[in-house]
Order: sequence, then C-alpha cells, then structure tokens
Amino acid sequence: MNETISLVMALAGGITLGVMFFAGLWWTVNRGVSSEYPVLWFFSSLMLRTVIALTGFHYFAGGSSGKLFMCLFGFFVAHQLVIWFTRTAERKIIPDPGAPI
Repeated sequence: MNETISLVMALAGGITLGVMFFAGLWWTVNRGVSSEYPVLWFFSSLMLRTVIALTGFHYFAGGSSGKLFMCLFGFFVAHQLVIWFTRTAERKIIPDPGAPI
C-alpha cells in the first residue's frame, strides 16, 4: 500500500512538472515572439524550465526506477493535456473567417 501511494505521488509530481514545463513553454513563445530580445526570453526560459524539471525528477524519483517511470509518464500526460488546453483556447480566440463581422 505504501509503495502504491509513493507511485501515485510520483505520477502527480510528474504531471505537475509537465504542466509547469509545457505551459511555461507556451507562455514563453507567446511573450518571446513579440519581444525586443527574443533570444533572452527563449534561452532563460529553457534554462529555468529544464532546471526545475530535472530537480523535480530527482526529488520525486527518490532513486527508484519505478517512481522515475511514473514521473516521466505523468510528464508526458501533462504534455498532452497542455496541448489539448492550448488548442481549445486558440479555437475560442480565433474567429471563424467565414463569419460576418
């Protein structure tokens, strides 16, 4: 039972890390494209997101390959969730080109 709880916590940690990583990427792209210094935005965001993700993997895995696998699985689940949410948000923002003004 205790092992199951630690695996679920690793999964939740992976989902949290993934949401932070990929939502941060989405936010960076939206800000960086219109910025005067896009290289600074993209590079600093990449470094910050990578350090946070790797530190989180190290913390949540705790030296266990099973927990690391669950954490990585949660990370990829979060990737799919962020893609789904950002596509849904884009559909609501972009008007239909055939619709009358």
